[in-house]
Amino acid sequence: MTTKEIKPKTAPKVRKAPAKVKKEAEIKGQEQKAMAETEETKKTAMGEKVSAVEPVSAEETGDLADENGKTPKSNRYYEAVGRRKTATARVRLFTRGDKSFVINDKPLEKYFPGAIFKSVIEAPLVKMNIVDRFKITAVVKGGGINAQAEAIRHGIARALVMFNLDFKKRLKKSGYLTRDSRMKERKKPGLRKARRAPQWAKR
Repeated sequence: MTTKEIKPKTAPKVRKAPAKVKKEAEIKGQEQKAMAETEETKKTAMGEKVSAVEPVSAEETGDLADENGKTPKSNRYYEAVGRRKTATARVRLFTRGDKSFVINDKPLEKYFPGAIFKSVIEAPLVKMNIVDRFKITAVVKGGGINAQAEAIRHGIARALVMFNLDFKKRLKKSGYLTRDSRMKERKKPGLRKARRAPQWAKR
């Protein structure tokens, strides 16, 4: 007795109407066009961001002014934040105006009464031989007097890199661009200091 092979029934092919095919092709084309437009907008946005971050040179500042006759904020100074221990300093370098150094609304000599702190603060400027080039203002808080001086130095070095990118190699080699994270270790329970244990005698 012979057995017949039963073939599964295939679903009948449904032909799409020409209008429907045309409509699907139009939708697909619109989607591709929208994707291309979004990519272009992303590229333009990235280009705008990069141009906004670029530092403004002293020559480009010129006499640029807005509608009110004031110089735009980005062209007036170079700003950077310096840190050391718990001290934070916001430093601004002005290429125009009288060449002075003001810290927390006080002259440098009054805020830091000592030649040692002045030499620490002005170290990046001395390194690049531009001590009398800028008017410098700094707002510093936190930490002690030594930490505040080193925080201002860190901020000045960062601002100088924004002023001229060619300064970065020499300032980094001198260690002025490095954020010094060393701090005093906290006291531990049962110990006299961070690691110093109480004196103990066997007998």
